[in-house]
Amino acid sequence: MSEERAGSVEHVDVVIVGSRCAGSAAAIALARRGVSVVALDGASFPSDTLSTHLFWPSTFAELERLGALERVRRLGAPEHTIAGLIGDDARVLGPYAPVSGIAYGSSVRRPGLDLALVETAREAGAEVRERTRVTELVWQGGRVAGVRWRDRDGATGDIRARLVVGADGRHSSVAGMVGATAHHEWENRRLMAFAYYADPHEDRRHLALQWRSGRELATIFPCDGDQSLILLMSPTSRADEFRADPSGTFEATVAGYPELAARLDGCTRESKVRLSFKHPSYFRHSHGPGWALAGDAGHFKDPVTAQGIRDALRFGRLLGEAVAPAIDAGPAALDAALRAWEDDRDAQCLAMYQWANGLGLDDDLSPIELAAYRWLAERERGATEMLEVFSRVRRPGAIFNAPNLVRWVVRALRDADDAQERRAVLRTLRRDVGREVARLREQAAFERRRAAARRELAARPTPPDSPPAPAASAPVVLAS
Repeated sequence: MSEERAGSVEHVDVVIVGSRCAGSAAAIALARRGVSVVALDGASFPSDTLSTHLFWPSTFAELERLGALERVRRLGAPEHTIAGLIGDDARVLGPYAPVSGIAYGSSVRRPGLDLALVETAREAGAEVRERTRVTELVWQGGRVAGVRWRDRDGATGDIRARLVVGADGRHSSVAGMVGATAHHEWENRRLMAFAYYADPHEDRRHLALQWRSGRELATIFPCDGDQSLILLMSPTSRADEFRADPSGTFEATVAGYPELAARLDGCTRESKVRLSFKHPSYFRHSHGPGWALAGDAGHFKDPVTAQGIRDALRFGRLLGEAVAPAIDAGPAALDAALRAWEDDRDAQCLAMYQWANGLGLDDDLSPIELAAYRWLAERERGATEMLEVFSRVRRPGAIFNAPNLVRWVVRALRDADDAQERRAVLRTLRRDVGREVARLREQAAFERRRAAARRELAARPTPPDSPPAPAASAPVVLAS
């Protein structure tokens, strides 16, 4: 940190707190439109972060729009040309439909991905400062007017800006400082346990697979570094098992999937087992006077559908594109642009949010679900149509709708071996109809609850103006 910057007051158009997927995407979009941007991040790059980092064709399409595609491709992650799921005797496997000419997925580890995005942001003209954390927001006239920061050497300073974007993840400090609250929340029913394996099987690294068995769910995502990521999403009721013996429980669960265990023959686990027990889904109110929340700071979906990176890139970029024309037009125009951006994000994400919440339930593989898999497996493009939902080419309701539900129920009843199994099908149908009614009610109430969150935040007392910037501080030498 230069002596001129430490303790000084700088002025830019936009400060972004966090410079991973959403933060870098917003910085790229803004800088390319002539907006002065500083992005601050407490990490130094490359560095890891908790993520399952699965890409769909739509994820690569977003990287291409940002100009980061070639950098990411150079990391060497294999292209997943075939993907799908396996549930009992149903194998729904097939190719992707192209999105912007890209017909493959992948799995790119976060150290390389995030560095590629940071480098692209710098190339676009944004300034990205590493090892620097925001300690508080600067307020002026009831608006966020900048940030105060501190770096790892102990230097401090102020940056004044017309907009502060919190792109600092699920536990966003910016969201906490502005008092943003969730207007929709859903507690996860599945934990995440994952580990990396050295994977020498080049002939199988084009396959991304998910298995369902009973209440368990497991996946394999071949990724860069000649590795594959194995992700287990067991019911949260098994959390104590994983806490007590992460490695033993992980390996025993993998062994419960004979096909996955066979796929890993000759592979060697190279990482510890990483765990996440609590990762609720939510929509937070994501804009206010002089501030906005991008990426997971504003919205998070159950990881079962692997939408986080795609959405962080897309809505970070769209935030920058929406804000850039309004920066010089005054506070009212800026606030209107932010509101329109949040409304658009929510409209695009609500259906997937609700579908992910349903897929993330810790149910047994039901007879109706199994009938759906068999139906999809028999269709010429069934797997591709299902993958189009994950790629956001079509909405979940294009496949998971009332006419198809009737087909699946009829099939499940036909496949039942006895009266007891038929009663189980009808119980599942009643349960699923009840859940669909609840989903429709939530959808109908979405705008009302979001508007209530906005009114509640607007009614809070206006924060006082921040005191002047403190005097320049000498760098502090931290003990090793």
